[in-house]
Amino acid sequence: MIRLFILILSVLVVACGNRQELPTVDVLITGGKLFDGSLNVPVQNQTIEIVGNTITYIGQPRQVSATTVIDAKGLVVSPGFIDPHTHTTNDLLTESTAANTPYLFQGVSTVFTGNDGGGEPNLIPQLTQRSIGTNVGVFIGHGKVRKQVLGGDNRPPTATELTAMQELVKQAMKEGALGLSTGLFYFPGSYAQIDEVIALAKMAANFGGVYESHIRDESNYSIGLIGAIKEALEIGTKADIPVHIAHIKALGPAVHGQSKGVVDLINEARNQGQMVTADQYPWLASGTRLSNALIPRRLMVGGTDKFHKRLRDADLVAEVRSEMVANLKRRGGAGALLITGQSSYQGKTLEQLANVHQLDPLAMAVKIVLDGDPSIASFMMNQEDVNRLMTQDWVVTSSDGTNGHPRKFASYPKKFQTYVVDKKLLTAEEFIHRSSGLTADIFGLCDRGYIKVGKRADIAIWNPDEYQPKADFTNPRKRAVGVQYLLINGQLAITDGQLANPTAGAVLNRQDCR
Repeated sequence: MIRLFILILSVLVVACGNRQELPTVDVLITGGKLFDGSLNVPVQNQTIEIVGNTITYIGQPRQVSATTVIDAKGLVVSPGFIDPHTHTTNDLLTESTAANTPYLFQGVSTVFTGNDGGGEPNLIPQLTQRSIGTNVGVFIGHGKVRKQVLGGDNRPPTATELTAMQELVKQAMKEGALGLSTGLFYFPGSYAQIDEVIALAKMAANFGGVYESHIRDESNYSIGLIGAIKEALEIGTKADIPVHIAHIKALGPAVHGQSKGVVDLINEARNQGQMVTADQYPWLASGTRLSNALIPRRLMVGGTDKFHKRLRDADLVAEVRSEMVANLKRRGGAGALLITGQSSYQGKTLEQLANVHQLDPLAMAVKIVLDGDPSIASFMMNQEDVNRLMTQDWVVTSSDGTNGHPRKFASYPKKFQTYVVDKKLLTAEEFIHRSSGLTADIFGLCDRGYIKVGKRADIAIWNPDEYQPKADFTNPRKRAVGVQYLLINGQLAITDGQLANPTAGAVLNRQDCR
């Protein structure tokens, strides 16, 4: 049954013997169970009035003239979700995917991009020219800044080069970037020493930005998980900037259980007044490119062509074999690495492919990297660590959505069904708060994240019994179900569970909520 209907005629009432025209609104939401994005208990049967892109009234039903009326009886009414870690830049810049439908159907109204150090300089002006489905906030990426100034060199910048990098960060912050993002585990970010990162983070801090980081080590590749957390905290302290840890986790058997140490470190820093937060996706498998998982970074110096030339040098590969063996062990072995990126290898584990091609798993890995270096899923997280991190009140929901991994299409309903409905680790209020209001607070989105008068009308209306993930590792591109309506900037992006307006999104600039 279609709940949505259009009122053709204005409604008039007679008061005190005089005909008076009723207040006019664009959208009226009636009924439903209202979660406002805070930790407040939900309220039943409140009406919400929207004029243009703004919420103008919340309260008991009253007489108004509305263009569009949504009957939300039996449904949850919540803020649209805000995903602080995605990889949607190319999708949003490509006409055929700019609607960002994998996120819309999860109830996500806003995504952040440019994470892991990948935010290009001048990205905000490019996105501003596009018609997009979700709102988007942008990070300036340390890796892209470094590559633009230093190329793929593994060395510190000169004073002149560091100034050039700072100017790129400054320009992006002036354009409205949310802050500085780093990917210190990846090429070329891994080549940076801490002083370089602090200098750039200070520039972002000058504009009220956040330091968001894929930390240098989530396992025991280099400085270790605990060491990498300490490094991020030091950067935040010395640059005087809030720290946000991307997709927080304990990656691999070598660091299982270390989530307790991570929580203790962050809580201690927070207790001392440092602003530290994190995001997390609700999956036991991580995702990255095969090369990032197995091959030492020093082989990547100078860019892709030189990297591939080194991989074709059998003697050189033999020299780093022991390191690759150790990296494979960190990842749980060849049977734990599933090829997810689009390629002829997709859907098979490294172990299966090695058997088919009659190659040693590491030789098979080199072949796959040379054939396109697709993304992989690594099944190597411990449920106890995931649970411990998820229940911290400073950890918000994210997807880290990448092609081939179901997290792009299913992270929010996956978290709701697994950790609210099944495991009962979180209440519905906590899930919604950590998927909307808290994320807005962390990143300074003053006018979003909550259903309150004066806020932008980013509102998800969904059936809690039907809100389900459909994507999995076999079929990672299946849309989530259960979202009946999604308003973005007051416009209906989803109506009756179907795509309505694929261009309701806007580019969001960093704000100052103080």
